[in-house]
Amino acid sequence: MKNTALTDIHIKAGAKMVPFAGYNMPVQYAGINAEHETVRNGVGVFDVSHMGEFILKGEHALDLIQRVTSNDAAKLYDGKVQYSCLPNKDGGIVDDLLVYRIDEKTYMLVVNASNIEKDWNWISGFNTFGVDMKNISDRTSLLAIQGPKAAEALQSLTDIDLASMEYYTFKKGKFAGVDNVVVSATGYTGAGGFEIYFNNEHAVQIWDAIFKAGEPFGIKPIGLGARDTLRLEMGFCLYGNDIDDTTSPLEAGLGWVTKFNKEFTNSAALQQQKQEGVKRKLVGFEMIDRGIPRHDYPIVDAEGNSIGKVTSGTQSPTLQKAIGMGYVKTEFSKEGAEIYILIRNNKIKARVVKPPFNK
Repeated sequence: MKNTALTDIHIKAGAKMVPFAGYNMPVQYAGINAEHETVRNGVGVFDVSHMGEFILKGEHALDLIQRVTSNDAAKLYDGKVQYSCLPNKDGGIVDDLLVYRIDEKTYMLVVNASNIEKDWNWISGFNTFGVDMKNISDRTSLLAIQGPKAAEALQSLTDIDLASMEYYTFKKGKFAGVDNVVVSATGYTGAGGFEIYFNNEHAVQIWDAIFKAGEPFGIKPIGLGARDTLRLEMGFCLYGNDIDDTTSPLEAGLGWVTKFNKEFTNSAALQQQKQEGVKRKLVGFEMIDRGIPRHDYPIVDAEGNSIGKVTSGTQSPTLQKAIGMGYVKTEFSKEGAEIYILIRNNKIKARVVKPPFNK
Protein backbone atom coordinates (compact mmCIF):
# COMPACT_ATOMS: atom_id res chain seq x y z
CA MET A 1 0.00 0.00 0.00
CA LYS A 2 1.43 3.37 -1.03
CA ASN A 3 1.19 6.46 1.14
CA THR A 4 1.01 10.09 0.04
CA ALA A 5 3.40 12.67 1.53
CA LEU A 6 0.55 13.69 3.87
CA THR A 7 -0.65 10.30 5.17
CA ASP A 8 0.69 10.89 8.70
CA ILE A 9 -1.11 14.26 8.87
CA HIS A 10 -4.41 12.60 7.89
CA ILE A 11 -4.01 9.92 10.55
CA LYS A 12 -3.18 12.53 13.23
CA ALA A 13 -6.28 14.51 12.16
CA GLY A 14 -8.39 11.42 12.93
CA ALA A 15 -9.19 10.48 9.35
CA LYS A 16 -10.71 7.10 8.62
CA MET A 17 -8.19 5.59 6.19
CA VAL A 18 -9.10 3.08 3.46
CA PRO A 19 -7.22 1.38 0.62
CA PHE A 20 -8.00 3.12 -2.67
CA ALA A 21 -6.25 2.46 -6.01
CA GLY A 22 -3.27 0.99 -4.16
CA TYR A 23 -3.00 3.99 -1.79
CA ASN A 24 -3.81 4.48 1.88
CA MET A 25 -6.34 7.33 1.57
CA PRO A 26 -8.59 9.35 3.93
CA VAL A 27 -12.25 8.54 3.21
CA GLN A 28 -13.65 10.89 5.89
CA TYR A 29 -12.71 13.01 8.92
CA ALA A 30 -15.82 14.57 10.53
CA GLY A 31 -18.30 12.60 8.39
CA ILE A 32 -19.24 12.62 4.71
CA ASN A 33 -22.34 14.84 5.00
CA ALA A 34 -20.60 17.52 7.08
CA GLU A 35 -17.60 17.52 4.72
CA HIS A 36 -19.88 17.68 1.67
CA GLU A 37 -21.61 20.78 3.13
CA THR A 38 -18.23 22.40 3.92
CA VAL A 39 -17.23 22.20 0.25
CA ARG A 40 -20.63 23.23 -1.18
CA ASN A 41 -20.89 26.30 1.07
CA GLY A 42 -17.35 27.15 2.21
CA VAL A 43 -13.95 25.61 1.47
CA GLY A 44 -12.32 22.22 1.98
CA VAL A 45 -9.06 20.50 1.07
CA PHE A 46 -8.70 17.07 -0.53
CA ASP A 47 -5.39 15.23 -0.74
CA VAL A 48 -5.60 13.67 -4.21
CA SER A 49 -1.88 12.98 -4.57
CA HIS A 50 -2.71 9.42 -5.67
CA MET A 51 -3.59 10.78 -9.14
CA GLY A 52 -1.05 10.22 -11.94
CA GLU A 53 0.93 12.89 -13.82
CA PHE A 54 2.88 12.38 -17.07
CA ILE A 55 5.01 15.01 -18.81
CA LEU A 56 5.14 14.74 -22.62
CA LYS A 57 7.79 16.85 -24.26
CA GLY A 58 9.17 17.36 -27.76
CA GLU A 59 8.48 18.49 -31.30
CA HIS A 60 5.69 15.92 -31.71
CA ALA A 61 4.14 15.92 -28.22
CA LEU A 62 0.89 17.33 -29.61
CA ASP A 63 0.84 14.74 -32.42
CA LEU A 64 1.00 11.93 -29.85
CA ILE A 65 -1.74 13.50 -27.71
CA GLN A 66 -3.93 13.98 -30.79
CA ARG A 67 -3.37 10.33 -31.72
CA VAL A 68 -4.43 8.86 -28.35
CA THR A 69 -7.08 11.30 -27.03
CA SER A 70 -10.60 11.93 -28.30
CA ASN A 71 -10.74 15.71 -27.77
CA ASP A 72 -8.99 18.21 -30.04
CA ALA A 73 -5.84 19.23 -28.15
CA ALA A 74 -4.83 21.55 -31.03
CA LYS A 75 -7.28 24.05 -29.52
CA LEU A 76 -5.18 24.35 -26.35
CA TYR A 77 -3.01 27.39 -25.67
CA ASP A 78 -0.33 27.91 -22.99
CA GLY A 79 -2.02 27.78 -19.59
CA LYS A 80 -5.19 26.01 -20.83
CA VAL A 81 -6.57 22.67 -19.54
CA GLN A 82 -8.78 20.24 -21.44
CA TYR A 83 -10.91 17.28 -20.32
CA SER A 84 -10.53 14.30 -22.64
CA CYS A 85 -10.51 10.53 -22.80
CA LEU A 86 -8.30 7.75 -24.15
CA PRO A 87 -10.47 5.53 -26.37
CA ASN A 88 -9.46 1.87 -26.70
CA LYS A 89 -9.65 -0.19 -29.90
CA ASP A 90 -12.92 -1.91 -28.96
CA GLY A 91 -15.21 1.10 -28.51
CA GLY A 92 -14.52 1.55 -24.78
CA ILE A 93 -12.43 3.96 -22.71
CA VAL A 94 -8.93 3.30 -21.36
CA ASP A 95 -9.28 6.31 -19.02
CA ASP A 96 -10.53 9.89 -18.77
CA LEU A 97 -7.88 12.54 -18.16
CA LEU A 98 -6.89 16.20 -18.13
CA VAL A 99 -4.45 17.62 -20.70
CA TYR A 100 -2.42 20.70 -19.61
CA ARG A 101 -0.55 22.71 -22.25
CA ILE A 102 2.54 24.13 -20.54
CA ASP A 103 4.03 25.37 -23.81
CA GLU A 104 3.96 24.45 -27.50
CA LYS A 105 6.18 21.41 -26.94
CA THR A 106 5.37 20.49 -23.32
CA TYR A 107 2.19 18.98 -21.92
CA MET A 108 1.11 17.42 -18.63
CA LEU A 109 -1.47 14.62 -18.60
CA VAL A 110 -3.33 13.94 -15.35
CA VAL A 111 -4.78 10.42 -15.13
CA ASN A 112 -6.71 8.33 -12.62
CA ALA A 113 -4.76 6.67 -9.82
CA SER A 114 -5.98 3.14 -10.61
CA ASN A 115 -4.91 3.50 -14.26
CA ILE A 116 -1.41 5.00 -14.00
CA GLU A 117 0.48 1.95 -15.27
CA LYS A 118 -2.23 1.00 -17.79
CA ASP A 119 -2.34 4.53 -19.26
CA TRP A 120 1.45 4.82 -19.38
CA ASN A 121 1.73 1.56 -21.30
CA TRP A 122 -1.16 2.50 -23.60
CA ILE A 123 0.24 5.93 -24.54
CA SER A 124 3.81 4.58 -24.83
CA GLY A 125 2.53 1.99 -27.33
CA PHE A 126 1.61 4.81 -29.73
CA ASN A 127 4.78 6.84 -29.18
CA THR A 128 6.35 6.37 -32.60
CA PHE A 129 6.98 10.15 -32.62
CA GLY A 130 10.06 10.12 -30.35
CA VAL A 131 8.23 12.12 -27.66
CA ASP A 132 10.10 12.34 -24.34
CA MET A 133 7.73 10.87 -21.73
CA LYS A 134 8.24 11.17 -17.96
CA ASN A 135 6.02 9.64 -15.28
CA ILE A 136 6.27 12.11 -12.37
CA SER A 137 3.36 10.61 -10.38
CA ASP A 138 5.42 9.30 -7.45
CA ARG A 139 7.16 12.61 -6.80
CA THR A 140 4.14 14.87 -7.31
CA SER A 141 1.59 15.91 -4.68
CA LEU A 142 -1.83 17.24 -5.63
CA LEU A 143 -4.26 19.12 -3.39
CA ALA A 144 -7.78 20.12 -4.45
CA ILE A 145 -8.98 23.19 -2.54
CA GLN A 146 -12.65 23.34 -3.41
CA GLY A 147 -15.64 25.52 -2.56
CA PRO A 148 -16.99 29.04 -3.12
CA LYS A 149 -14.55 30.53 -0.59
CA ALA A 150 -11.43 28.86 -2.11
CA ALA A 151 -10.04 31.94 -3.91
CA GLU A 152 -10.42 34.16 -0.83
CA ALA A 153 -8.94 31.55 1.48
CA LEU A 154 -5.83 31.02 -0.68
CA GLN A 155 -5.15 34.52 -2.05
CA SER A 156 -2.74 35.56 0.73
CA LEU A 157 -0.44 32.64 -0.26
CA THR A 158 0.28 33.72 -3.84
CA ASP A 159 0.73 36.68 -6.23
CA ILE A 160 -1.42 34.89 -8.82
CA ASP A 161 -4.79 36.67 -9.01
CA LEU A 162 -6.97 33.68 -8.19
CA ALA A 163 -10.38 35.35 -8.48
CA SER A 164 -9.71 36.35 -12.11
CA MET A 165 -8.60 32.88 -13.27
CA GLU A 166 -10.94 31.36 -15.83
CA TYR A 167 -12.29 27.83 -15.35
CA TYR A 168 -9.95 25.21 -16.85
CA THR A 169 -6.88 27.46 -16.99
CA PHE A 170 -3.70 27.26 -14.90
CA LYS A 171 -0.69 29.35 -13.92
CA LYS A 172 2.74 28.47 -12.57
CA GLY A 173 4.08 30.59 -9.76
CA LYS A 174 5.06 30.98 -6.12
CA PHE A 175 2.60 29.52 -3.65
CA ALA A 176 3.07 29.41 0.14
CA GLY A 177 6.73 30.36 -0.38
CA VAL A 178 7.35 27.49 -2.83
CA ASP A 179 8.41 28.19 -6.42
CA ASN A 180 7.05 26.46 -9.51
CA VAL A 181 3.67 25.42 -8.13
CA VAL A 182 1.00 24.71 -10.77
CA VAL A 183 -2.25 26.41 -9.68
CA SER A 184 -5.18 25.17 -11.76
CA ALA A 185 -8.78 26.45 -11.76
CA THR A 186 -10.15 22.90 -11.97
CA GLY A 187 -11.76 20.33 -9.70
CA TYR A 188 -14.32 17.53 -9.68
CA THR A 189 -16.85 18.93 -7.21
CA GLY A 190 -18.80 21.57 -9.12
CA ALA A 191 -18.23 23.93 -6.17
CA GLY A 192 -15.43 25.97 -7.78
CA GLY A 193 -11.87 26.13 -6.52
CA PHE A 194 -8.36 25.08 -7.44
CA GLU A 195 -6.04 22.10 -7.80
CA ILE A 196 -2.37 22.64 -7.01
CA TYR A 197 0.57 20.47 -8.07
CA PHE A 198 4.00 20.51 -6.41
CA ASN A 199 6.90 18.26 -5.39
CA ASN A 200 6.32 15.93 -2.43
CA GLU A 201 9.06 17.57 -0.35
CA HIS A 202 6.90 20.72 0.00
CA ALA A 203 3.68 18.89 0.92
CA VAL A 204 3.66 19.50 4.69
CA GLN A 205 4.74 23.16 4.33
CA ILE A 206 2.00 23.85 1.77
CA TRP A 207 -0.68 21.91 3.68
CA ASP A 208 0.09 23.82 6.90
CA ALA A 209 0.12 27.19 5.08
CA ILE A 210 -3.25 26.49 3.44
CA PHE A 211 -4.87 25.64 6.77
CA LYS A 212 -3.40 28.70 8.47
CA ALA A 213 -4.53 31.04 5.67
CA GLY A 214 -7.92 29.36 5.43
CA GLU A 215 -8.70 29.32 9.15
CA PRO A 216 -10.83 32.53 9.07
CA PHE A 217 -12.87 30.91 6.25
CA GLY A 218 -13.60 27.70 8.17
CA ILE A 219 -11.38 25.54 5.96
CA LYS A 220 -11.50 21.79 6.71
CA PRO A 221 -9.80 18.62 5.44
CA ILE A 222 -12.16 16.55 3.25
CA GLY A 223 -12.06 12.81 2.45
CA LEU A 224 -12.77 10.82 -0.69
CA GLY A 225 -16.29 9.97 0.50
CA ALA A 226 -17.47 13.56 0.08
CA ARG A 227 -15.54 13.85 -3.18
CA ASP A 228 -17.76 11.08 -4.52
CA THR A 229 -21.07 12.61 -3.36
CA LEU A 230 -20.02 16.04 -4.68
CA ARG A 231 -19.05 14.75 -8.14
CA LEU A 232 -22.20 12.63 -8.36
CA GLU A 233 -24.44 15.65 -7.64
CA MET A 234 -22.84 17.24 -10.72
CA GLY A 235 -23.27 14.12 -12.88
CA PHE A 236 -19.50 13.80 -13.39
CA CYS A 237 -18.34 10.34 -14.49
CA LEU A 238 -16.11 8.23 -12.24
CA TYR A 239 -13.78 5.84 -14.03
CA GLY A 240 -14.45 2.24 -12.99
CA ASN A 241 -18.08 3.08 -12.18
CA ASP A 242 -19.70 5.15 -14.94
CA ILE A 243 -17.07 4.68 -17.65
CA ASP A 244 -14.65 1.82 -18.27
CA ASP A 245 -13.12 -0.37 -21.00
CA THR A 246 -16.60 -1.46 -22.15
CA THR A 247 -18.39 1.93 -22.31
CA SER A 248 -18.21 4.13 -25.38
CA PRO A 249 -17.67 7.87 -24.89
CA LEU A 250 -20.85 8.44 -26.93
CA GLU A 251 -22.91 6.13 -24.69
CA ALA A 252 -21.47 7.95 -21.66
CA GLY A 253 -22.55 11.38 -22.89
CA LEU A 254 -18.96 12.37 -23.67
CA GLY A 255 -19.67 13.25 -27.29
CA TRP A 256 -18.58 16.80 -26.39
CA VAL A 257 -14.98 15.55 -25.88
CA THR A 258 -15.08 13.29 -28.97
CA LYS A 259 -14.01 15.36 -31.97
CA PHE A 260 -14.02 13.84 -35.45
CA ASN A 261 -11.97 16.56 -37.15
CA LYS A 262 -8.87 14.36 -36.59
CA GLU A 263 -7.95 10.69 -36.49
CA PHE A 264 -7.52 9.01 -33.11
CA THR A 265 -7.78 5.50 -31.72
CA ASN A 266 -10.99 3.86 -32.99
CA SER A 267 -12.29 7.18 -34.35
CA ALA A 268 -13.80 5.62 -37.50
CA ALA A 269 -15.86 3.11 -35.47
CA LEU A 270 -16.97 5.81 -33.02
CA GLN A 271 -17.99 8.07 -35.90
CA GLN A 272 -20.08 5.22 -37.32
CA GLN A 273 -21.65 4.71 -33.88
CA LYS A 274 -22.53 8.41 -33.79
CA GLN A 275 -24.23 8.17 -37.19
CA GLU A 276 -26.15 4.98 -36.35
CA GLY A 277 -27.03 6.03 -32.80
CA VAL A 278 -26.20 4.23 -29.56
CA LYS A 279 -28.27 1.37 -28.14
CA ARG A 280 -27.81 2.44 -24.52
CA LYS A 281 -27.12 5.72 -22.75
CA LEU A 282 -25.78 6.87 -19.42
CA VAL A 283 -28.58 8.77 -17.67
CA GLY A 284 -29.10 10.53 -14.37
CA PHE A 285 -32.11 9.58 -12.26
CA GLU A 286 -33.69 10.54 -8.96
CA MET A 287 -35.62 8.14 -6.78
CA ILE A 288 -39.37 8.74 -6.48
CA ASP A 289 -39.94 5.93 -3.97
CA ARG A 290 -37.76 5.31 -0.93
CA GLY A 291 -34.47 3.51 -1.53
CA ILE A 292 -30.83 4.22 -2.24
CA PRO A 293 -29.43 3.00 -5.57
CA ARG A 294 -25.99 1.39 -5.53
CA HIS A 295 -23.39 0.39 -8.14
CA ASP A 296 -24.50 -2.65 -10.20
CA TYR A 297 -28.14 -2.67 -9.03
CA PRO A 298 -30.36 -3.78 -11.96
CA ILE A 299 -32.60 -1.22 -13.71
CA VAL A 300 -35.91 -2.60 -15.00
CA ASP A 301 -39.07 -1.36 -16.75
CA ALA A 302 -42.60 -1.39 -15.28
CA GLU A 303 -43.00 -5.08 -16.23
CA GLY A 304 -39.71 -6.00 -14.55
CA ASN A 305 -37.73 -6.55 -17.79
CA SER A 306 -34.02 -5.71 -17.54
CA ILE A 307 -33.17 -2.40 -19.26
CA GLY A 308 -29.79 -1.57 -17.70
CA LYS A 309 -27.83 -1.15 -14.48
CA VAL A 310 -26.84 1.46 -11.95
CA THR A 311 -23.25 2.73 -12.15
CA SER A 312 -23.28 5.25 -9.25
CA GLY A 313 -25.80 6.07 -6.55
CA THR A 314 -26.07 7.85 -3.20
CA GLN A 315 -28.29 9.88 -0.88
CA SER A 316 -27.56 13.44 -2.02
CA PRO A 317 -26.61 15.56 1.04
CA THR A 318 -27.56 18.80 -0.75
CA LEU A 319 -30.88 17.66 -2.23
CA GLN A 320 -31.86 15.30 0.60
CA LYS A 321 -32.98 12.67 -1.90
CA ALA A 322 -31.49 9.56 -3.47
CA ILE A 323 -29.89 10.06 -6.90
CA GLY A 324 -27.92 7.92 -9.30
CA MET A 325 -26.53 7.32 -12.75
CA GLY A 326 -26.76 4.25 -14.91
CA TYR A 327 -26.91 2.86 -18.42
CA VAL A 328 -30.37 2.19 -19.86
CA LYS A 329 -31.66 1.17 -23.28
CA THR A 330 -31.92 4.34 -25.38
CA GLU A 331 -35.73 4.24 -25.51
CA PHE A 332 -35.79 4.72 -21.69
CA SER A 333 -33.26 7.59 -21.68
CA LYS A 334 -35.60 10.55 -22.25
CA GLU A 335 -35.93 13.08 -19.47
CA GLY A 336 -38.95 12.27 -17.31
CA ALA A 337 -39.02 8.56 -18.23
CA GLU A 338 -40.06 6.29 -15.36
CA ILE A 339 -37.67 3.47 -14.56
CA TYR A 340 -37.33 1.09 -11.62
CA ILE A 341 -34.27 0.14 -9.58
CA LEU A 342 -34.23 -3.39 -8.17
CA ILE A 343 -33.31 -3.05 -4.50
CA ARG A 344 -33.40 -6.37 -2.61
CA ASN A 345 -35.70 -7.73 -5.33
CA ASN A 346 -38.16 -4.85 -4.90
CA LYS A 347 -38.95 -2.55 -7.84
CA ILE A 348 -38.32 1.00 -6.58
CA LYS A 349 -39.60 3.79 -8.83
CA ALA A 350 -37.22 6.44 -10.22
CA ARG A 351 -37.35 9.20 -12.84
CA VAL A 352 -34.75 10.04 -15.50
CA VAL A 353 -33.41 13.58 -14.98
CA LYS A 354 -30.76 15.61 -16.75
CA PRO A 355 -27.59 16.16 -14.67
CA PRO A 356 -26.35 18.16 -12.90
CA PHE A 357 -28.71 17.11 -10.12
CA ASN A 358 -27.56 20.12 -8.09
CA LYS A 359 -28.66 22.98 -10.36
